Amino acid sequence: MAGKYLTAFQRKLLQKKLDAPTENLPERLRKRIQIMLYADDGKSQAEICQLLKCSAATARTWILKAQSGTAHQWQEHPIGRPKIVEEQHIERLIELVNTDPRELGEKFDEWTGYSLSRRLEKEFGITVTKHHINRLLKQKAVSNERDSEGKDTQKCKARISISNLPSDRSSELS
Repeated sequence: MAGKYLTAFQRKLLQKKLDAPTENLPERLRKRIQIMLYADDGKSQAEICQLLKCSAATARTWILKAQSGTAHQWQEHPIGRPKIVEEQHIERLIELVNTDPRELGEKFDEWTGYSLSRRLEKEFGITVTKHHINRLLKQKAVSNERDSEGKDTQKCKARISISNLPSDRSSELS
């Protein structure tokens, strides 16, 4: 079947990838292919967004790929926002948390998300918000807090579970 934008070869290749078992292809990559195939079938951006429940920006990006003849690049674009913080930055962040800031010439005695952010900017030239620093530390199960004696603390969240309670006995008490 001749399409609007794709060559027969491109269409066959995309369809073959789409027909492969779903566990081999992440959902977001499947949507890229579906968008290009629907566009090639002549569907509008609005129709594609409604069918696939995707954003207009996503549909527009992949419709343009189909139109420009670069549909074969569907796998070359990373999914999501590019990462600024790499593994080396995270390793350094953990080192910093485990080091007294005064040993590094800082005037304070306790790291905060903000001070860690400033330190990474100074050392690597990357800008990371204090919120993201704290999120990264939480993901790595590292705490930047110290107890009153200056020792590192690991926060534990206690959970209380109440189970096997007898049913409502208020009628028996009357």
